[in-house]
Amino acid sequence: MSISVSEEHVLVVPTERFHAVGYFQGFSRDVERYMKELLQESHTSYRPRALMEQDPGFKQLIPYVLFVYRDPQQGTQLFQYVRGKGQGEQRLHAKRSLGVGGHISITDASHTTHRTYQEGMRRELEEEVRILTEYREQCVGLINDDETEVGRVHLGVVHLLEVETPEVFSNETDLLEAGFRSVSALWEQRASLESWSRICLEALFPVEGPSA
Repeated sequence: MSISVSEEHVLVVPTERFHAVGYFQGFSRDVERYMKELLQESHTSYRPRALMEQDPGFKQLIPYVLFVYRDPQQGTQLFQYVRGKGQGEQRLHAKRSLGVGGHISITDASHTTHRTYQEGMRRELEEEVRILTEYREQCVGLINDDETEVGRVHLGVVHLLEVETPEVFSNETDLLEAGFRSVSALWEQRASLESWSRICLEALFPVEGPSA
């Protein structure tokens, strides 16, 4: 049974704790430094999502997974989709996204926060996509975007899943126009990307963007 946003309790850390580790705007590759500190049991808690969406005093930790396919002929491709109205975050509707993932819920909770985070990411992936290929996973960075209303209350943890074949498919009707698209094409359409996706594109795939 799904849990409504008004009832769901999600994993958060105090924004001041994030600032204490080291404030940044945009993308940081310093994964070990931030995750080691932010996932400490003494800093994390589960709080009502409906309240946290309006409280910049806390950051909701969000796994943000990018699927990458290295096509021998057409170059690097990324899985992308357009968020439909059924997607949970209304402020991102109609935006093109490169990331799959979502909130870590108290229903994911296990013995440690690290294990809970991994379980939450696994659940979100299973809910949103079908992965019919082998892949390699790597956590490559974090996103903080205080320049948007959504970003002020979320902190993204970016994972790359490099797939052997482009067999990743949407599990949800509200993941529209889902499929792999070349990095060069995404650079041309970057104005339509949600801010986190644009930050990831520019930080992780800069050499494949336009020369000008």
